[in-house]
Amino acid sequence: MRIIFSRKGFDSSAGGGPSPIVKGVPLSLPIPAGAASKTTYGDLGLGDHAARASRGKLGADDLCHHDPMFLSDGTCAFGQCGAAQTHLERQSVGPGDVFVFFGLFAEEETREPHHRIFGYLKVEEMVPLVGGAPQELVSIAHPHALAMHHSNDVVWRGEGRVAGTASKALRLTVPEGPPSLWSRPEWLKRGGLSYHDRQERWLRGGRLKSVARGQEFVADIGRRSAPREWLEQVIQEINRP
Repeated sequence: MRIIFSRKGFDSSAGGGPSPIVKGVPLSLPIPAGAASKTTYGDLGLGDHAARASRGKLGADDLCHHDPMFLSDGTCAFGQCGAAQTHLERQSVGPGDVFVFFGLFAEEETREPHHRIFGYLKVEEMVPLVGGAPQELVSIAHPHALAMHHSNDVVWRGEGRVAGTASKALRLTVPEGPPSLWSRPEWLKRGGLSYHDRQERWLRGGRLKSVARGQEFVADIGRRSAPREWLEQVIQEINRP
């Protein structure tokens, strides 16, 4: 089994600033649309938040890359392609594995940026799009179904939900920051997370200096129980009312 730490949403390079936490609720802002999209920030009720986070560069009428999509039936549709999808394939990610989505967030009051988990996807299937997108993905205007982004474009689907509260248990960044300095779970050790092999990233005190670039970081947990227990706690926290 694999747990994939999947970076998504606004940051200093994509969008211009962190996604907001509003009245205790994390609102992940989709990045600006770089290819096909029919969804604006206004459609998602995020126009004002996008304007503040981008310092006025984006607003309600701007198209966004609405992905991952958390649907009302408790499922998630997440598109990936290019080098990031190739990496997932090389890491043998497939059905039974779990994406844990994280991003850069900040409380509107403190504006202290930090990384936190905001959603998950339990993979049930991977849908290649090279032969055309299924109608159900086109009907929900999933951006990867509207136009091919790359020759290896796919959509991952399965059970998935987004967090309704900004729980401390879902925060990755250590209390004092900076955002890329994580308090890692005890089961996660050097050699166990793709793109994080360098020794100097694994610090004393259970801290990890996460890489600044990249989208998909894969942990192959095999049959170990400790990572599964951690993951179950994360999913329970995301699903907490």
